[in-house]
Amino acid sequence: MKYAAGTDKGLLRDINEDSYMIIPGCSDTFCAFVIADGLGGHNCGEIASRMAVEYIRDDFGDGGGFDCEDAGGRLEELFRRVNAAVYEKSLGSAEVSGMGTTLTMAVIAGSSLTAAHVGDSRLYLIRNGAISQLTEDHSYIGELVRKGTLTKEEAENHPRKNVITRAIGSSPDLEVDIISQQIEADDIYILCTDGLTNMVSESEIADIAAGSEPEHACAKLIEAANRQGGEDNITVIVIKC
Repeated sequence: MKYAAGTDKGLLRDINEDSYMIIPGCSDTFCAFVIADGLGGHNCGEIASRMAVEYIRDDFGDGGGFDCEDAGGRLEELFRRVNAAVYEKSLGSAEVSGMGTTLTMAVIAGSSLTAAHVGDSRLYLIRNGAISQLTEDHSYIGELVRKGTLTKEEAENHPRKNVITRAIGSSPDLEVDIISQQIEADDIYILCTDGLTNMVSESEIADIAAGSEPEHACAKLIEAANRQGGEDNITVIVIKC
């Protein structure tokens, strides 16, 4: 397993409100990856995303006590604890009121991948040259696409494409999506924030990720997003199995 991560504030934002983490002590048979995109004005999105990732860092550690037999249940419980912490923090002062963050985490244990997901950051799989989105966008536009009201192509340029319907810290209650699948040889996984997917097509993402080692792929994907305008913070993790 090879992996790398990269982040950039983009061309139009003053600060980077994205956060990410690759757990310490990864091995060829176990690793975990986290990505978060902060939401809210007055820079409080940066606080929310950083807090979520740091909570997972402190709680999950190196994954030594992680129960792989109930990976989905454990990740859901972890996300609920993160949500409670961020939500409580948001009630503490007017400066951080309303803050939240997307959160996507993928755990690779042996030949299986389990992921937990809230928001509109994405987890992709590239298998046999074809790219597929494993997560659903928890957004107003994402719901319209799932209902068939909008096509995916129409959604790309919709003025409300960034309206989130589910986020860490926005409510005391949280619904978490869990994704589980078996890993095949040469699979490539990508975790990314919408600063990448709003700027770069899925086909180009697949071509870049498949054609380079993870570190170079991350740099090239960020470069591609900035070349198209760099309208948001860009964070990407590339994992080659």
